[in-house]
Amino acid sequence: MKRTAVVLVSLLLAVTGAIKDPDHPNFPAPRTYTMATEEADTQFWVDKAQNILAHKLQTYNQLNTKRAKNIILFLGDGMSIHTVTATRDFMGDSSMQVSFEKFPFTGLSKTYAVNKRTPDSATTATAYLSGVKGNYGTIGVNAQVPKYDCFKANDTSTHTESLAKWAQDAGKWAGLVTTARVTHASPAGVYAHTASRSWEYDGEIVKDKCSPEINVDIARQLVEWPVGKELRVVMGGGRRNFRDKTMNDEEGIKGYRSDKRDLIREWLDNKRSENKSAEYVWSKKGLELVDISKTEYLLGLFSDSHCPYHGDLKRDRLENSDPSLSLMTQKAIELLSKNDKGYFLFVEGARIDMAHHSSKAHKSLEDTEEFSRAIELARNMTSEEDTLIVVTSDHSHTMSLNGYPYRRQNIFDFAPSLAADKLPYTILSYANGPGYSKTFSSKTGRRDLRQYDNQDAEYRFMATVPMGSETHGAEDVGVFASGPMAHYFSGNYEQSNIPAVMAHIANIGPFADDKL
Repeated sequence: MKRTAVVLVSLLLAVTGAIKDPDHPNFPAPRTYTMATEEADTQFWVDKAQNILAHKLQTYNQLNTKRAKNIILFLGDGMSIHTVTATRDFMGDSSMQVSFEKFPFTGLSKTYAVNKRTPDSATTATAYLSGVKGNYGTIGVNAQVPKYDCFKANDTSTHTESLAKWAQDAGKWAGLVTTARVTHASPAGVYAHTASRSWEYDGEIVKDKCSPEINVDIARQLVEWPVGKELRVVMGGGRRNFRDKTMNDEEGIKGYRSDKRDLIREWLDNKRSENKSAEYVWSKKGLELVDISKTEYLLGLFSDSHCPYHGDLKRDRLENSDPSLSLMTQKAIELLSKNDKGYFLFVEGARIDMAHHSSKAHKSLEDTEEFSRAIELARNMTSEEDTLIVVTSDHSHTMSLNGYPYRRQNIFDFAPSLAADKLPYTILSYANGPGYSKTFSSKTGRRDLRQYDNQDAEYRFMATVPMGSETHGAEDVGVFASGPMAHYFSGNYEQSNIPAVMAHIANIGPFADDKL
């Protein structure tokens, strides 16, 4: 009798996840779903629907039809609908909402490039920042410019104008924040015009057998060209693209340039020669010490390449040296808000995408959660009466949620049932990517995934097709809007419509009232 009781207790503990499989300690035992008591009651769902309906009716009866003084575009790079859903589960439960899902108006945008069904972050940046679709791999130019063309992008008639330029022309300030290099594809869409996203510094232009004298690299465009040099806030990574390879940065890392230039020093010198107060910072502490009230221009480059993944800030004990996306967003809004005419701010959660490319879903969801926090902070720092906030993605990824996981099961767990081959499979998986090597063996076929720790942030999730880097997806992505005329973002539309609508709401650029 006692033996039977012990066995039953052990089985119960295994089912609830209190103990782990003794043969596979890294394989969390499946957990039962305990249904919330109120969810078993019909009235719970009726009341929930009535509350949502009441909110919708109130929203539509009190539409904000004012002009936007300020516009903020948040870009979750690679943030597919699947990523948003998985982040909800990562945060606790399917019924939760990330901050921007609470925005009153949503839509879908079509992300294709002119010459490819599945786009990259360069051509999409041109679309959602300037309202024109171009070719894969190009930035700030129309589809007359093929990727890697050494001459076409130098024809200014092919150049597109961004929301940043329209804002600047209207007397507003503009800025960008990213967790990528500030010369990377998405942020470069704010200010650059180039036939190749890889031309971040002069050496990359030479590698592609073009002339760095004829083709100005993206870092130089940020410092020298009109839109880039007038950005009031630039924060992210990428110090290496601004300094010569004979120079060490603040952390002792050599630059990448070959022209003997220190563009950071030139940026500072140019501002000070014009009697403008400018600050350059390279650490979290430096950013925190900036006196925003006395600063007109702020350049923050916090890494030689991309900024760390958000989860790695604590895992690698970097939280005291590198700022989070939320902190950078806060400082940017504080500075830009000093302009009585308003501002345009671009904020990118870049590493959502990079983690997906590595099949590291854990890191992608951590960065999506931080992206959501930055958006919530921005909404709380601003007023819905005069500040339009739009949240979207440039493209999707191939990650999916599959199987029949229990309601509150850890999103990184295995599905409750084994596959037809009697082996477990993860709830999250990719259509392709480097996770293939963890999924299949050329000798034995599909691997027993219980030998790996799928709770580790470095774990590469299952992939069906072997690829060194997981690919983007081609499906539509979400658009979430709050603030003046946010209802304009309902429906399904071209990605290139996003800046047109934002500009019209702010009454700037070619979509202002007097231009239509």
